[in-house]
Amino acid sequence: MITNKPSQSKIDSEAILLYKARKGASYCHHASIAHFKGAFYAIWSCGRVTEDDQGQQVMLSVSENGTNWSKPRTLVSPGDIGRPRGVLTAAGLYSAGEALNAYFGYYEYAQDCIEEGATRPKNDAHHQGTTLYVMRCDGSTWSEPLDMHIPIVPNHAPSPTHSGRLIISGNISFPYTDSPCGTKDYKISGIYGSYFDDKPYFDDSDAIWRVGEHNGWVQQGRLVCEGSFYQTDDDVIHMLLRTNTDRLWCTQSRDDGATWSTPFKTDFQTDASKFHFGRLPDGRFYAVGNFCFNGYKRDPLHLCLSSDGERFNTCYVLRDEPHTPFRTDSRKGGLYGYPHSLVHDGYLYVIYSKHKEDIEITRVRLKDIK
Repeated sequence: MITNKPSQSKIDSEAILLYKARKGASYCHHASIAHFKGAFYAIWSCGRVTEDDQGQQVMLSVSENGTNWSKPRTLVSPGDIGRPRGVLTAAGLYSAGEALNAYFGYYEYAQDCIEEGATRPKNDAHHQGTTLYVMRCDGSTWSEPLDMHIPIVPNHAPSPTHSGRLIISGNISFPYTDSPCGTKDYKISGIYGSYFDDKPYFDDSDAIWRVGEHNGWVQQGRLVCEGSFYQTDDDVIHMLLRTNTDRLWCTQSRDDGATWSTPFKTDFQTDASKFHFGRLPDGRFYAVGNFCFNGYKRDPLHLCLSSDGERFNTCYVLRDEPHTPFRTDSRKGGLYGYPHSLVHDGYLYVIYSKHKEDIEITRVRLKDIK
């Protein structure tokens, strides 16, 4: 059984602010970080007012040392792909040899479902044209957006397994490829059951409700989505899944991501939020997220560690300082949101949003992670 042991023990760390919310750009979320050719890169989603507004774009900031970051700029907006009413969601970064890949998901709302004067429907539904794009950087110049024609808005960018296969952590699907460039030849697998047997496949925040109802999960009082995986030394891939409960669920693959088991409940505590798993240079597995149930406040931000990939019983608080939102609304719940992490040159970097508005990085020295 995969478990964790929440703690209030705080670890020494450094906080670095990348972006502060402002009028006209007061929603920021879905951040990720990577290191490529001597520089750090960070991307995130940025909307005008609230979550997943029409016109939501992807922002970029770059740093040579991980502490001093460039003024954020727009990497891509819906107008750049000829779809100004679209919604773009930053979907992560992957360093693929001589290129850095920046992924972002796209969809557009059915316009007759948006009330006059509103920027989106009341519910997270009525998506059209869901697809995944990628932009590639050689260290100085970014390519034009390339439509990968995979109908998914991922939780995290592709990540390699022991074999080198790349797996995209989605919600109810986990596309994989053996192409090292990370941009082509993806095959679809996942936990969607028979839902797409008679209809086109797609995976975004609209699809998770439809698949959840089809599989009986919603009727059982839970919803699974937003996966992140790690692979243990026996080659089993453990894809942990967010739910709307106080525990993570898990699906496993024993054939390098080609098929996945029926999701099962773990004893890993959570505050119903996105998270990220990884592995330290010393071999320990780690997870960053909100790992105690706190009424969906997503506070504090934790780091949990495990030597066996099963018992994550060493736990630290990374951040627990209060934060005053720039603008509150019903879609901006939770303080420390949707972390992503990077291990580089003696540090663990964790990037996240604060009240879905500000973007911040916490940096921890690996030697301090006992």
